[in-house]
Amino acid sequence: MRLAYSALLYLLSPIVVLRLLMRGRKSSAYLSRWGERFGFYQKPEDGDEQPTDVIWFHTVSVGEAEAAFPLINTIMERFPEVPILVTTTTPTGSARVKAFLGHRVHHVYLPYDTPGAMKRFYKKFKPKIAIILETEIWPNMLYQAKRLAIPSIIVNARLSEKSAKGYAKLGQFMTQTLADITHVCAQTQTSADRFVNLGLGADKVTVPGNIKFDTDMPVHLQEHAEVIRRDWFQQRPSWVGASTHEGEDEKVLAAFSIIKKKIPSTLLVLVPRHPERFSQVAKLCEKRGFSVTRRSEQKSALVKSDVFLLDTLGELKLYYATVDVAFIGGSFVPTGGHNMLEAAAQSVPVLFGPFVHNFAEISEHLLLRKAAVQVADEDELAVEVIHLLEHSEERDIMGSAGHLFVKQNKGAVNKVAERIISILNVSG
Repeated sequence: MRLAYSALLYLLSPIVVLRLLMRGRKSSAYLSRWGERFGFYQKPEDGDEQPTDVIWFHTVSVGEAEAAFPLINTIMERFPEVPILVTTTTPTGSARVKAFLGHRVHHVYLPYDTPGAMKRFYKKFKPKIAIILETEIWPNMLYQAKRLAIPSIIVNARLSEKSAKGYAKLGQFMTQTLADITHVCAQTQTSADRFVNLGLGADKVTVPGNIKFDTDMPVHLQEHAEVIRRDWFQQRPSWVGASTHEGEDEKVLAAFSIIKKKIPSTLLVLVPRHPERFSQVAKLCEKRGFSVTRRSEQKSALVKSDVFLLDTLGELKLYYATVDVAFIGGSFVPTGGHNMLEAAAQSVPVLFGPFVHNFAEISEHLLLRKAAVQVADEDELAVEVIHLLEHSEERDIMGSAGHLFVKQNKGAVNKVAERIISILNVSG
């Protein structure tokens, strides 16, 4: 079955290249470093050789990368002499890794899951362990690790009901793939049970919790946020539309039109999920009649516009701490939502739409604790934002409930790190 899977990947290679070209039309970053996507790696920019005998972390994109940073830092502290390799599959993930971790780690793209590309990858970097974030179950990647006696561990693993049903259709192929995994650290017992039901040995799975609760908060973040709120935003009532997708910005702006009629001084901080859409979203705002200040082009500290477009990477946590209310994107479209814990950690009331299947249990807990409100559409979004902007005491109660929820669930990073360390000690 794995041979058939691999043959299919090779047959689809021309389509993969075409897809890269198409994405490159929107973001030129997709047109660079193609060799890495097929397992060919050049010398780093500093001229040194690529590292070997690495501790390897794989994160798909921005969300997984940011969740992994506290864990990566913990492992670096425990193994200061061992080079750390971080792979991603998207340019935005790559940029975030470089911005946050800099030269403390090495970064390359993970190659496509063909046998040849994966063999070249493992031969080049000779990882001591493969630490895979969330649910990147690539058969050849895991098979090559098992063949080379390299332990593999999936951390912060989650498996939705829909994904579990899809994997179950693969039958024995899925069972064989899971057999190649050394260990799974699941976010929840529900996800752990789904892995076991698919064929993973019960002795191979533990439930240390969700490492996203251990999100890193930059030093002096609150002080910086207060300066922005006071000097840049002039204490205007404000809300953020965070990590929005195509088809979602329109809904956020429609809600904003309603909000402005009720509270004219309101400021919207709009944060598109993908950098290649920054200019498109700026034009959309102007088309809808809103004045826009782009963070990347900001010439004055004072923001007088209707919309503050956060078109930079790595500043979202700061602006969660700055605004009064947060709407989490990816939830008005079937993406499944994005990390709502970062806003909750900053004591900010959280709003999200109907599509939150990627954060099903977290969203449920936030709703039960009255730290969040789920809205069906842009009209309900406008109603809730207006209500919260006009009722500061209710904002404070919701924000405090969210902050407490995050605080009470911290600790997964240390548990996962200990599991990784124990596996490394056993494997030598």
